[in-house]
Amino acid sequence: MSRVLVTGGAGTIGAAVVQRLLRDPDYDVRVSDQRPAPQWMREGCEVHTGDLRDLAQARAATAGCAQVIHLAAIVGGIANFHKLPHTLTAVNSALYDAIIQAALDHEVERFVYVSSSMVFERATEYPTTEAHVWETPMPRSAYGFSKMAGEVWCRAAHDEHGLPFTICRPFNAYGPGEMPDDEPGIAHAVPDLIRKALSGQHPLKIFGSGEQTRTLTHIDDIADGVVAAMHSPAGLHEDFNISASQEMTVAEIARVVWEACGRDPETFELEHLPTFTVDVQRRWPSVEKARTVLGWEARIGVREGVAQTVDWLREQLDG
Repeated sequence: MSRVLVTGGAGTIGAAVVQRLLRDPDYDVRVSDQRPAPQWMREGCEVHTGDLRDLAQARAATAGCAQVIHLAAIVGGIANFHKLPHTLTAVNSALYDAIIQAALDHEVERFVYVSSSMVFERATEYPTTEAHVWETPMPRSAYGFSKMAGEVWCRAAHDEHGLPFTICRPFNAYGPGEMPDDEPGIAHAVPDLIRKALSGQHPLKIFGSGEQTRTLTHIDDIADGVVAAMHSPAGLHEDFNISASQEMTVAEIARVVWEACGRDPETFELEHLPTFTVDVQRRWPSVEKARTVLGWEARIGVREGVAQTVDWLREQLDG
């Protein structure tokens, strides 16, 4: 049995990754997170609580682990990127520094860095291939820059010290587990839109024209893709877009949410709010590399996944 450390395992994607690992008898799971772990996680995993920016804590979390899946970071929606640019850059970089050093110290077999589609925020190729990362202009957002920095950290540690790494870039994660925030734009778009629709908001408020495109990918699909990348010998020293393939406008996504919340399709209407300095206008990745190299592809359709997320969030809000 192989022990896997999941940093940030109490987060939305992290919890989905942990659940996916627990279904495989080949893996023993350790979670490291400063947030409280839910009961099911405490029962099924070893839980480490500590600040992974501290090298001693990072070493303690990593000790005895053959693989590390690094998810710990400051994340969130578009408003968070503009509200906390220095904080997230400082925190995320300190995490890379300590956890990668700890992985080197303990000679892990695979370090899986969960990056972000935001490294492609200024992409010019669609669908965007992994190789385009070398041609894409530097991200304007501090968040995109911080996630790109993590990729550079992995490659640098490999080039100098032989770190065995794999990079995964989730695109527009959504699903049960993420609560909306009181301030619009702090959480991701899907929970934000669901709460607005469930609350009776009309017209539904969105940032920008609604013509921006996204590729919604369910957290269970992302978790499956991350574990597939970690497990695959062919995934060593490679990077992968972990994404669904359906490009949708934000307006189309808002309509799917509206209807999944039981609102009358005939009354659907949008109110357009001023958007932020960095609001990616198009996001549509190529998924061919993950399909051909890993044999992985997303399976949960947007309508199915949004309906599932609505049911979960309605239960949380009613509770």
